[in-house]
Amino acid sequence: MNAADSAWIMTATALVLFMTLPGLALFYGGLVRARNVLSVFMHCYAIACLMSVLWFLLGYSIAFGPGASGLWGGLDKAGLSGITADSLSGTLPEILFFAFQMTFAIITPALIVGAYVERINFAFLLLFSGLWMLLCYAPVVHWIWGGGMLADGGIFGATGVRDFAGGIVVHETAGIAALILAIMLGARRDNSKPPHNPGLVMVGAAMLWVGWFGFNGGSQLAADGGAAMAITVTHISAATASLTWALWERIKFGKASMVGLVTGTIAGLASITPASGFVGPWAALLIGAVAGVLCQEAVTLIRNKLKVDDTLDVFAVHGVGGIFGTIMIAALGAGTWAAQLGSLAIVGAFTTVVTVVIALVCRAIVPMRVDAEAESNGLDLSSHGERAYDLTS
Repeated sequence: MNAADSAWIMTATALVLFMTLPGLALFYGGLVRARNVLSVFMHCYAIACLMSVLWFLLGYSIAFGPGASGLWGGLDKAGLSGITADSLSGTLPEILFFAFQMTFAIITPALIVGAYVERINFAFLLLFSGLWMLLCYAPVVHWIWGGGMLADGGIFGATGVRDFAGGIVVHETAGIAALILAIMLGARRDNSKPPHNPGLVMVGAAMLWVGWFGFNGGSQLAADGGAAMAITVTHISAATASLTWALWERIKFGKASMVGLVTGTIAGLASITPASGFVGPWAALLIGAVAGVLCQEAVTLIRNKLKVDDTLDVFAVHGVGGIFGTIMIAALGAGTWAAQLGSLAIVGAFTTVVTVVIALVCRAIVPMRVDAEAESNGLDLSSHGERAYDLTS
């Protein structure tokens, strides 16, 4: 065990959890109507709790077990079987590696929340999120990070896919699942209301930015120059994408918005995530500059032209950003075109099929969407019996 590496990954674990709680919750919560903000907080918090338990029981073993097939890790490590405080994973205690990866298993299904806010049935959300993490996310983790079929020595030969911190594993899978659920749910009955609290959006985005240092820097799994470079390029990409998003808004609409500026931040962070361990600062500047325009145009395409109510633009920002960053790894010579594009296609097809099947099964068990009255009254009261703001108290 290396004490410095372990201390850094303990810190990174806290930072990645901080991305979901409270970062993502505040970012998403500020973007919805006031009558739904508590439901968004509830979604993110409940997912964090449920994924933690499921990752302990089954998810970690499926993702990082010693399965020989290349398809999944098996159940040898279910319930952390055989893992003690002295067990090692590289230079880290394995229990720490488990905890670090658990925070990724939390935030990935939590990202999908943005697609179905203001109309999802809470029971469906929990059932779908749990099954999706175990049957979609965990196998993909094994394929790419657990030595499975897409890693080095797998179906693409000696050089497998390069995905440093989750362009495919996190952002492509969550983005595609979000788009599918948005299509299956249909549009909100009233999607004309602006974000109720842009200030919360900015605070949440700032927390995500800080937490992303643990997300990308921690994926080096060591306290070294590689982690420092990952943090640096992450910051440069985020800053550049923020500026290009705002500039593109200014060119198109005459004004640059706060919500747009910070959404550009998230686009830059998602886009640099897969490449953060393989590129330098100038490449990060390029990736961020393109991401701020590319993801904004993806928002326009999905929302205005395709008329899909992916409420908080999960696919356009996270999905498109993660896919773009994964492609840029090959374009910049840090990975092979066959492995990068092939893995995107394989994971994309797998995620699509599994997401549709899980959603259909869950919909047969519990309603997928709340009724019209509950949606009109807001999910805070209709689903949880609470209000975020009591202006009479």
